[in-house]
Amino acid sequence: MKVSQRLVALDVFRGLTIMLMVIVNTPGTWAHVYAPLRHSEWHGCTPTDLVFPFFLFIVGVAMWFSFRKFDHKLSKPALLKILRRTVLIFLIGLFLNAFPKFNFAHLRYLGVLQRIALAYGMAAILVLVLGKKGRWILAFSVLIAYWLILIIFGGDDPFGLNGNIAGKIDVVLFGTNHVYKGFGIPFDPEGLLSTLPAMINVVLGYIVGEIIGTTSTKEEVVNKLFLYGGASVILALIWGLFFPINKPIWTSSYVLYTVGLGMILLAILIWIIDVKDHVKWAHPFLVYGMNPLMLFVLSIFYVKILFMIHIQVDGETLNGYAWLYRKVFAVIGGDGNFGSFLFAAFTAIFLWFIGYLMYKKKIFIKI
Repeated sequence: MKVSQRLVALDVFRGLTIMLMVIVNTPGTWAHVYAPLRHSEWHGCTPTDLVFPFFLFIVGVAMWFSFRKFDHKLSKPALLKILRRTVLIFLIGLFLNAFPKFNFAHLRYLGVLQRIALAYGMAAILVLVLGKKGRWILAFSVLIAYWLILIIFGGDDPFGLNGNIAGKIDVVLFGTNHVYKGFGIPFDPEGLLSTLPAMINVVLGYIVGEIIGTTSTKEEVVNKLFLYGGASVILALIWGLFFPINKPIWTSSYVLYTVGLGMILLAILIWIIDVKDHVKWAHPFLVYGMNPLMLFVLSIFYVKILFMIHIQVDGETLNGYAWLYRKVFAVIGGDGNFGSFLFAAFTAIFLWFIGYLMYKKKIFIKI
């Protein structure tokens, strides 16, 4: 009997990913963050750098199960569903960038949700148009082509912050006022060109979903995912010697590395949850896993609303975010890494309670 029923492990994996995404995005202060909860400064990969590509990988895996209703072929209903989801997720991301000031002269056009939308939309159409062989060809063609594009057009420092062509394209297309500046110069880590290799995280996830859905037993699924995941990580590390593993420009080695680790972690979860039936411990993560985008969007609103609140304290005006950290969590845990982490953990737990109420009432918001 093929593995066709819903995998609880996949929902748990999604929940873990979204919960970690909330935690790494909401420290009490960016001045105090534990090293594993920081992004790598440029080359390299921390646990935090795994969160976004893991989510895209999970999108791809889930997509295979979702597209069974369309017989894995592109039809008018399938295309309309894909386009609707792509546009809605992109517009939500754009709205969150604009909220609450709506300063369109300096609106950042791209972002996390926009990348999810574009990567999903492109991958969904392509995997339904292409056959099994075509999907593999697509994946490796894009990864190799992206490598060559960066080398050919990147000058003396093709993989550096200042030299990479990916960042320059966004500046030319959108202008400096509409590009992320968190790296000290106009450079968008969710830029257009680097969305192409990010799309491959979804495509490879879809291929993994097919492996899971067409394999006879879950035990065999686990063995395959460990084997393929390990091979992908090894290949990534070798390729990384020439094309460094790097999240901001989403290098091809980074794609293979994160997909490989994603397969290994999914294999572990399938073994524990779906094979050994040790599922009770994982129920809290299902709350996040069943309403992922909703809770992620709420986390952004929560932060922005706190910043809109202004409180006078000893002659100083603090926004709600700073007040909550300084007057509550810095008092409890100290003005350092632990206090900052407590703030992030509180945010994740607060959102979990909202998700739990939705879960109990069977309210699952899907776009």
